[in-house]
Amino acid sequence: MKQFTIDGRTMAYQDIGQGPVVLFGHSYLWDSQMWQPQIEALSKHYRCIVPDLWAHGKSDAAPASMSNLADYAQHLLALMDSLDIDQFSIVGLSVGGMWGAELTALAPARVKSLVLMDTFLGLEPEVAHAKYFSMLATISEVQTVPAPIVEAVVPLFFANNARQDNAPLVSQFEAHLTSLEGERAVEVARIGRMVFGRRDLCDEIEKFALPTLIAVGAEDKPRPVLESYLMNDLISGSSINVIPAAGHISNLEQADYVTSMLSEFLSQHAK
Repeated sequence: MKQFTIDGRTMAYQDIGQGPVVLFGHSYLWDSQMWQPQIEALSKHYRCIVPDLWAHGKSDAAPASMSNLADYAQHLLALMDSLDIDQFSIVGLSVGGMWGAELTALAPARVKSLVLMDTFLGLEPEVAHAKYFSMLATISEVQTVPAPIVEAVVPLFFANNARQDNAPLVSQFEAHLTSLEGERAVEVARIGRMVFGRRDLCDEIEKFALPTLIAVGAEDKPRPVLESYLMNDLISGSSINVIPAAGHISNLEQADYVTSMLSEFLSQHAK
């Protein structure tokens, strides 16, 4: 892992491979290692920049000045500037897609192509917003992720049969949530409020004029397929791919399928 410091906080990131640059964004509650199957293949042809979101992986807590995902997009633009990278493509899953769209709106001339996976760029639906903010308030208060929240959250990330089909993946994620405590848990919850309290980008994405691929797990619970079709309607010329037998972490549940999908898209639009 390499390091980049901004506003007094250190961001950890991977920088692997050579060629056209692809900037990856992982899901909330995961880290850059989530992309390992894809990086292994794509780094043979691309330079893969894979940051850990603030308060995730090996990155510090977010700077005090950060209040939303647009601020985070500024941080990533500063990272790319520090690496003398002018143009790049973005592959973002979940919150990675949310900040990826913010970055595209911020610097459209610098983003060659965009992949939005298992994400939604409108407001969080009202019922989900209330549920998530209640969970985040509890986590902040008790400085850990209580067992009932772990039990409620874990199934949201996976396909229906994941405990049978991907038992080690589910167990690993469960253990990670259970291990969050103290100030780290508080800071993860702070990021969560930025994710689920994000602004509505629907008007912005209607202006996008770059190759865009929208992909979603057929069994994604927090980001149902319908949301991806809504974004597909809004972004002119975008294409959509529904990933079979996958939930929210589609790139790990169907790693080969997603790697092939990204290879094909990037070969056409990232070079």
